[in-house]
Amino acid sequence: MLSRTVELAGPIDLAGFRRAARQLLAEHVPPEGVTWTLAYQDLGDLFAEAPSKATMTNRESACAHEAPPPKVPAFLLPLCQTAILHREPRRFALMYRLLWRLQCQPDLRHDTLDEDRSELEDLARVVRRDMHKMTAFVRFRTVQDAPESSPLHIAWFEPDHHIVEATSPFFQRRFTNMRWAILTPERCAQWDGTQLTFQAGARRDDAPPADAGEQLWLTYYEHIFNPARLKVNMMVREMPRRYWHNLPEATLIAPLVAAAHQRSGAMIEQGPQDMIKRRPAAPHPARAGLSKP
Repeated sequence: MLSRTVELAGPIDLAGFRRAARQLLAEHVPPEGVTWTLAYQDLGDLFAEAPSKATMTNRESACAHEAPPPKVPAFLLPLCQTAILHREPRRFALMYRLLWRLQCQPDLRHDTLDEDRSELEDLARVVRRDMHKMTAFVRFRTVQDAPESSPLHIAWFEPDHHIVEATSPFFQRRFTNMRWAILTPERCAQWDGTQLTFQAGARRDDAPPADAGEQLWLTYYEHIFNPARLKVNMMVREMPRRYWHNLPEATLIAPLVAAAHQRSGAMIEQGPQDMIKRRPAAPHPARAGLSKP
Protein backbone atom coordinates (compact mmCIF):
# COMPACT_ATOMS: atom_id res chain seq x y z
CA MET A 1 0.00 0.00 0.00
CA LEU A 2 1.25 3.46 -0.87
CA SER A 3 2.11 5.62 2.13
CA ARG A 4 3.04 9.28 2.45
CA THR A 5 3.92 11.71 5.23
CA VAL A 6 2.62 15.24 4.71
CA GLU A 7 4.06 18.15 6.67
CA LEU A 8 1.81 21.19 6.88
CA ALA A 9 3.11 24.66 7.74
CA GLY A 10 0.78 25.08 10.71
CA PRO A 11 -2.42 23.96 12.41
CA ILE A 12 -4.69 25.93 10.03
CA ASP A 13 -2.72 25.47 6.80
CA LEU A 14 -5.71 24.81 4.56
CA ALA A 15 -3.83 25.83 1.40
CA GLY A 16 -1.09 23.29 2.17
CA PHE A 17 -3.69 20.64 2.93
CA ARG A 18 -5.44 21.25 -0.41
CA ARG A 19 -2.17 21.03 -2.36
CA ALA A 20 -1.19 17.83 -0.59
CA ALA A 21 -4.67 16.28 -0.92
CA ARG A 22 -4.75 16.99 -4.66
CA GLN A 23 -1.40 15.28 -5.12
CA LEU A 24 -2.32 12.34 -2.89
CA LEU A 25 -5.47 11.75 -4.92
CA ALA A 26 -3.48 11.91 -8.15
CA GLU A 27 -1.12 9.26 -6.77
CA HIS A 28 -4.06 7.14 -5.51
CA VAL A 29 -2.79 7.19 -1.91
CA PRO A 30 -5.61 5.90 0.34
CA PRO A 31 -6.47 7.71 3.62
CA GLU A 32 -4.96 4.96 5.77
CA GLY A 33 -1.63 5.48 3.99
CA VAL A 34 -1.25 9.18 4.91
CA THR A 35 0.40 10.59 8.03
CA TRP A 36 -0.27 14.29 8.70
CA THR A 37 2.32 16.30 10.62
CA LEU A 38 2.80 19.99 11.48
CA ALA A 39 5.86 22.22 11.27
CA TYR A 40 5.54 25.04 13.82
CA GLN A 41 7.62 28.15 13.19
CA ASP A 42 8.59 31.07 15.44
CA LEU A 43 6.81 34.11 14.06
CA GLY A 44 8.67 36.70 16.12
CA ASP A 45 7.71 39.41 18.57
CA LEU A 46 4.13 40.67 18.83
CA PHE A 47 4.96 44.23 17.78
CA ALA A 48 7.59 43.35 15.20
CA GLU A 49 6.96 43.66 11.49
CA ALA A 50 4.58 41.16 9.92
CA PRO A 51 6.32 37.85 9.06
CA SER A 52 6.86 36.94 5.46
CA LYS A 53 4.75 34.23 3.91
CA ALA A 54 6.01 30.75 4.83
CA THR A 55 7.67 28.80 2.04
CA MET A 56 6.52 25.36 0.97
CA THR A 57 8.08 22.34 2.63
CA ASN A 58 10.39 20.06 0.64
CA ARG A 59 7.62 17.53 0.24
CA GLU A 60 5.20 20.17 -1.09
CA SER A 61 7.82 21.50 -3.51
CA ALA A 62 8.32 18.01 -4.90
CA CYS A 63 4.55 17.65 -5.35
CA ALA A 64 3.92 21.10 -6.79
CA HIS A 65 3.40 19.92 -10.36
CA GLU A 66 -0.16 20.13 -11.62
CA ALA A 67 -2.47 17.34 -10.53
CA PRO A 68 -6.00 16.90 -11.84
CA PRO A 69 -8.48 18.79 -9.64
CA PRO A 70 -10.66 16.49 -7.53
CA LYS A 71 -14.41 16.56 -7.76
CA VAL A 72 -15.48 18.53 -4.70
CA PRO A 73 -19.14 19.21 -3.83
CA ALA A 74 -20.06 22.76 -2.84
CA PHE A 75 -20.49 21.97 0.86
CA LEU A 76 -17.01 20.54 1.44
CA LEU A 77 -14.68 23.54 1.14
CA PRO A 78 -16.61 25.86 3.53
CA LEU A 79 -16.94 22.94 5.94
CA CYS A 80 -13.19 22.29 5.88
CA GLN A 81 -12.40 26.00 6.23
CA THR A 82 -14.15 25.98 9.60
CA ALA A 83 -13.41 22.44 10.83
CA ILE A 84 -9.66 22.87 10.33
CA LEU A 85 -9.70 25.50 13.10
CA HIS A 86 -10.61 22.81 15.65
CA ARG A 87 -7.88 21.35 17.86
CA GLU A 88 -8.90 17.77 17.07
CA PRO A 89 -5.64 16.07 15.89
CA ARG A 90 -7.56 13.81 13.48
CA ARG A 91 -9.15 16.66 11.52
CA PHE A 92 -6.72 16.46 8.56
CA ALA A 93 -7.16 12.70 8.24
CA LEU A 94 -10.92 13.10 8.54
CA MET A 95 -11.06 15.75 5.82
CA TYR A 96 -8.92 13.70 3.46
CA ARG A 97 -10.91 10.52 4.10
CA LEU A 98 -14.17 12.28 3.23
CA LEU A 99 -12.58 13.80 0.12
CA TRP A 100 -11.26 10.37 -0.93
CA ARG A 101 -14.64 8.72 -0.44
CA LEU A 102 -16.39 11.45 -2.43
CA GLN A 103 -14.18 10.61 -5.42
CA CYS A 104 -15.05 6.91 -5.15
CA GLN A 105 -18.71 7.38 -4.20
CA PRO A 106 -20.14 10.44 -6.01
CA ASP A 107 -23.61 9.88 -4.51
CA LEU A 108 -22.12 10.39 -1.06
CA ARG A 109 -22.50 14.15 -1.52
CA HIS A 110 -26.24 13.73 -0.98
CA ASP A 111 -25.87 11.77 2.27
CA THR A 112 -26.13 14.41 5.01
CA LEU A 113 -26.05 11.68 7.69
CA ASP A 114 -22.72 10.20 6.62
CA GLU A 115 -20.54 9.58 9.68
CA ASP A 116 -17.45 11.40 8.41
CA ARG A 117 -19.47 14.39 7.24
CA SER A 118 -21.39 14.53 10.53
CA GLU A 119 -18.15 14.47 12.52
CA LEU A 120 -16.70 17.31 10.46
CA GLU A 121 -19.89 19.32 10.93
CA ASP A 122 -19.69 18.74 14.69
CA LEU A 123 -16.13 20.13 14.68
CA ALA A 124 -17.25 23.15 12.66
CA ARG A 125 -20.17 23.77 15.01
CA VAL A 126 -17.85 23.85 18.02
CA VAL A 127 -15.50 26.23 16.22
CA ARG A 128 -18.31 28.63 15.33
CA ARG A 129 -19.41 28.68 18.96
CA ASP A 130 -15.85 29.45 20.08
CA MET A 131 -15.66 32.30 17.54
CA HIS A 132 -18.94 33.70 18.86
CA LYS A 133 -17.60 33.57 22.43
CA MET A 134 -14.49 35.47 21.36
CA THR A 135 -16.54 38.29 19.84
CA ALA A 136 -18.64 38.45 23.02
CA PHE A 137 -16.00 38.15 25.75
CA VAL A 138 -12.98 40.13 24.54
CA ARG A 139 -12.40 43.10 26.88
CA PHE A 140 -9.94 45.83 25.88
CA ARG A 141 -7.78 47.84 28.27
CA THR A 142 -6.11 51.08 27.22
CA VAL A 143 -2.39 51.88 27.33
CA GLN A 144 -0.53 54.92 26.00
CA ASP A 145 2.47 53.32 24.33
CA ALA A 146 3.57 56.43 22.40
CA PRO A 147 2.82 60.10 23.27
CA GLU A 148 2.40 61.14 19.65
CA SER A 149 -0.05 58.35 18.73
CA SER A 150 -3.55 57.36 19.73
CA PRO A 151 -3.99 54.97 22.69
CA LEU A 152 -3.46 51.27 22.15
CA HIS A 153 -6.25 48.98 23.34
CA ILE A 154 -5.08 45.52 24.43
CA ALA A 155 -7.17 42.47 25.32
CA TRP A 156 -6.29 39.04 26.67
CA PHE A 157 -8.35 36.03 25.56
CA GLU A 158 -7.96 32.26 25.79
CA PRO A 159 -9.76 30.55 22.89
CA ASP A 160 -10.37 26.83 22.87
CA HIS A 161 -9.44 26.45 19.19
CA HIS A 162 -7.34 28.03 16.43
CA ILE A 163 -9.79 30.88 15.78
CA VAL A 164 -7.75 34.08 16.21
CA GLU A 165 -7.04 34.73 12.53
CA ALA A 166 -10.58 33.82 11.48
CA THR A 167 -12.25 36.02 14.13
CA SER A 168 -9.97 39.08 14.08
CA PRO A 169 -11.61 40.64 10.98
CA PHE A 170 -14.75 41.07 13.12
CA PHE A 171 -12.81 43.39 15.45
CA GLN A 172 -11.17 45.11 12.48
CA ARG A 173 -14.59 46.03 11.09
CA ARG A 174 -16.03 46.99 14.47
CA PHE A 175 -13.08 49.03 15.76
CA THR A 176 -11.69 50.42 12.51
CA ASN A 177 -10.62 53.76 14.00
CA MET A 178 -9.00 52.25 17.09
CA ARG A 179 -5.52 50.76 17.49
CA TRP A 180 -5.86 47.41 19.22
CA ALA A 181 -4.17 44.10 19.92
CA ILE A 182 -5.67 40.80 21.06
CA LEU A 183 -3.24 38.55 22.92
CA THR A 184 -3.79 34.80 23.24
CA PRO A 185 -1.46 31.97 24.30
CA GLU A 186 -1.04 30.69 20.73
CA ARG A 187 -1.57 33.62 18.36
CA CYS A 188 -1.86 37.40 18.66
CA ALA A 189 -3.61 39.87 16.36
CA GLN A 190 -2.78 43.56 15.97
CA TRP A 191 -4.61 46.35 14.08
CA ASP A 192 -2.69 49.62 13.63
CA GLY A 193 -5.50 51.42 11.85
CA THR A 194 -4.44 50.33 8.38
CA GLN A 195 -3.14 46.74 8.54
CA LEU A 196 -4.13 43.59 10.41
CA THR A 197 -1.13 41.43 11.35
CA PHE A 198 -0.59 38.23 13.33
CA GLN A 199 2.29 37.30 15.59
CA ALA A 200 3.38 34.59 18.01
CA GLY A 201 1.44 33.87 21.19
CA ALA A 202 1.84 35.87 24.39
CA ARG A 203 1.60 35.38 28.14
CA ARG A 204 -1.13 36.58 30.47
CA ASP A 205 1.35 38.95 32.10
CA ASP A 206 1.80 40.78 28.78
CA ALA A 207 -1.73 42.17 29.06
CA PRO A 208 -2.16 45.45 30.98
CA PRO A 209 -3.79 45.64 34.43
CA ALA A 210 -7.20 47.14 35.14
CA ASP A 211 -7.69 50.80 34.24
CA ALA A 212 -10.17 53.61 34.96
CA GLY A 213 -12.28 52.74 31.95
CA GLU A 214 -12.84 49.28 33.39
CA GLN A 215 -14.37 50.78 36.53
CA LEU A 216 -16.82 52.71 34.35
CA TRP A 217 -17.78 49.45 32.63
CA LEU A 218 -18.33 47.73 35.99
CA THR A 219 -20.56 50.59 37.16
CA TYR A 220 -22.58 50.36 33.96
CA TYR A 221 -22.87 46.56 34.23
CA GLU A 222 -24.08 46.81 37.83
CA HIS A 223 -26.77 49.34 36.90
CA ILE A 224 -28.15 47.37 33.94
CA PHE A 225 -28.30 44.09 35.92
CA ASN A 226 -31.98 43.16 36.22
CA PRO A 227 -32.59 40.72 39.12
CA ALA A 228 -36.18 40.04 38.02
CA ARG A 229 -34.95 38.51 34.76
CA LEU A 230 -32.08 36.50 36.22
CA LYS A 231 -31.77 32.89 35.03
CA VAL A 232 -28.52 31.52 36.40
CA ASN A 233 -28.45 28.30 34.37
CA MET A 234 -29.02 30.15 31.10
CA MET A 235 -26.42 32.76 32.04
CA VAL A 236 -23.80 30.08 32.71
CA ARG A 237 -24.68 28.31 29.48
CA GLU A 238 -24.21 31.49 27.46
CA MET A 239 -21.23 32.70 29.50
CA PRO A 240 -19.37 29.55 30.64
CA ARG A 241 -17.39 29.81 33.86
CA ARG A 242 -14.08 29.11 32.12
CA TYR A 243 -14.26 32.65 30.65
CA TRP A 244 -14.98 34.38 33.95
CA HIS A 245 -11.38 34.84 35.12
CA ASN A 246 -10.74 37.13 32.12
CA LEU A 247 -13.97 39.14 32.41
CA PRO A 248 -13.88 42.26 34.63
CA GLU A 249 -17.61 42.02 35.33
CA ALA A 250 -17.20 38.46 36.64
CA THR A 251 -16.25 39.90 40.03
CA LEU A 252 -19.77 41.32 40.26
CA ILE A 253 -21.67 38.20 39.22
CA ALA A 254 -21.60 36.38 42.56
CA PRO A 255 -22.74 39.34 44.75
CA LEU A 256 -25.35 40.42 42.19
CA VAL A 257 -26.77 36.89 41.98
CA ALA A 258 -26.74 36.58 45.77
CA ALA A 259 -28.67 39.85 46.14
CA ALA A 260 -31.02 39.19 43.23
CA HIS A 261 -33.73 37.54 45.37
CA GLN A 262 -33.77 40.40 47.85
CA ARG A 263 -33.85 43.03 45.12
CA SER A 264 -36.65 41.22 43.28
CA GLY A 265 -38.68 41.07 46.53
CA ALA A 266 -38.20 44.79 47.07
CA MET A 267 -39.39 45.50 43.53
CA ILE A 268 -42.52 43.39 44.11
CA GLU A 269 -43.28 45.10 47.45
CA GLN A 270 -42.90 48.50 45.85
CA GLY A 271 -45.66 47.61 43.44
CA PRO A 272 -46.44 49.18 40.11
CA GLN A 273 -45.73 52.86 39.74
CA ASP A 274 -48.49 55.18 38.58
CA MET A 275 -47.67 56.68 35.25
CA ILE A 276 -48.24 60.40 34.83
CA LYS A 277 -51.02 60.85 32.35
CA ARG A 278 -50.42 63.71 29.99
CA ARG A 279 -53.19 65.24 27.88
CA PRO A 280 -52.07 65.26 24.26
CA ALA A 281 -51.52 68.71 22.86
CA ALA A 282 -54.25 70.05 20.61
CA PRO A 283 -53.29 69.74 16.96
CA HIS A 284 -52.34 72.91 15.14
CA PRO A 285 -55.21 74.01 12.86
CA ALA A 286 -53.01 74.16 9.80
CA ARG A 287 -51.61 70.66 10.50
CA ALA A 288 -55.09 69.30 11.10
CA GLY A 289 -56.21 70.56 7.70
CA LEU A 290 -58.62 73.10 9.20
CA SER A 291 -58.97 76.66 8.03
CA LYS A 292 -58.40 79.48 10.46
CA PRO A 293 -61.60 81.19 11.77
